[in-house]
Amino acid sequence: MRWQGLVASALGGAVAGYLAHDLAANARAYCDAGWEAGGRFELFFEMLLLVPGCAVLALLVWLLARRVNPVAGVAAVVLVLSVVVVWYFATQGTLDGYPGDSGLCGPDNVPPWWPAWLPS
Repeated sequence: MRWQGLVASALGGAVAGYLAHDLAANARAYCDAGWEAGGRFELFFEMLLLVPGCAVLALLVWLLARRVNPVAGVAAVVLVLSVVVVWYFATQGTLDGYPGDSGLCGPDNVPPWWPAWLPS
């Protein structure tokens, strides 16, 4: 039963890393802020670090939290990965003050589809 938790944590972390990258890329493209060639390359390079980094982070959290019980391990992995996704979106997806050209976003470059109750 131990290896299933390790595999699920690693896969979940990798998926969360990719989704964080995709969310930030979609926000930049929607607002046209930091979406020029350099910005796309920067996000692609960060994805190469973010996906395996989230997978390793999820593995470490699972190994530490499963000692309490397996449900605590799953909850801890989900919580930590959610925080990482929101943090990455807030720091890389919304470039405050960057001159966006699309006219679809305000000066803070937060897309209107992003929930106001989540930090950005």
